[in-house]
Amino acid sequence: MNASSAGTCQGACFPKIDLSTHPCYSRAAHFRFGRIHVPVAPRCNIKCNYCIRRYACPNENRPGVTMRVVSPDEALHIVRRAVDRDPRLRVLGVAGPGDALANQATLTTFERTRDEFPHLIRCLSTNGLLLPDQIDAIERAGITTLTITINAVDPAIGEQIYAHIRYQGKTYRGREAFTLLLRNQLTGLREAALRGMAVKVNSVLIPGVNDRHMIDIARTVKDHGAFIMNIIPLMPLATFAHLPEPSPDLVNRVRDECATVIEQFRNCQRCRADAIGVPGEEGCGVGERVCIPKFLAQRKEKRDAVQMQPDPA
Repeated sequence: MNASSAGTCQGACFPKIDLSTHPCYSRAAHFRFGRIHVPVAPRCNIKCNYCIRRYACPNENRPGVTMRVVSPDEALHIVRRAVDRDPRLRVLGVAGPGDALANQATLTTFERTRDEFPHLIRCLSTNGLLLPDQIDAIERAGITTLTITINAVDPAIGEQIYAHIRYQGKTYRGREAFTLLLRNQLTGLREAALRGMAVKVNSVLIPGVNDRHMIDIARTVKDHGAFIMNIIPLMPLATFAHLPEPSPDLVNRVRDECATVIEQFRNCQRCRADAIGVPGEEGCGVGERVCIPKFLAQRKEKRDAVQMQPDPA
């Protein structure tokens, strides 16, 4: 991203940290360096219409899935083992299986691992509802990369995506819920960017709902200080199970359009809440035995079969 691309950015479009080893912010790092997600955050404070959160499902590779939830103390042991086994790990993240900021265990985990693993970039994924309330604590915990899922900036579209939110002891629904969520998302985004954090915005591409709205999201989040955007194709689940999954052509077309506004990340693996390793290589790893999602195991079997074939004479 160059100076001319900053446009009307009101935040810090150029973060103060080195992102060259973060596999979710740098295309060059994506296949060279790894991250570890510790699943310490089971509770969530919003209901997205595309989300189903199931635990103990080794054959799924998507957000909201983990083999089990762990405590901050268990997370510390997991990080120790993972770092010993794979020197390519560069990022420590919390990405669920609920919302990171809806769980006190998230910040406790970052605090307990800070001194022992100063070389790991601290990364947090959130829906943004609690971001303005917790931005000071986030900064104190040493978190420098932040992902916010923002799926709309128009209330008429947003109210179709979220069933309800829970904020400060009260449940909100419909347009009122989305208006409150969006206000907090954009306020938190701007504040995080102004503090020098690298902010990535994830947006789920939902055919017939927000597919023509992505360019508006791109402009809005760029103006509030987002560094990069990651457009993720819908996995038809829950209330949106009847919708078609976006075609690769549609995804690429929307990404190309949004790339005229903000840098696009195009290598997303839809990481699990307990992912460990270099994206695309690993399964989940909250226990002694690392499990491998079925689609990765099948891919590995094909590679092994090819490698075992004799060389042609």
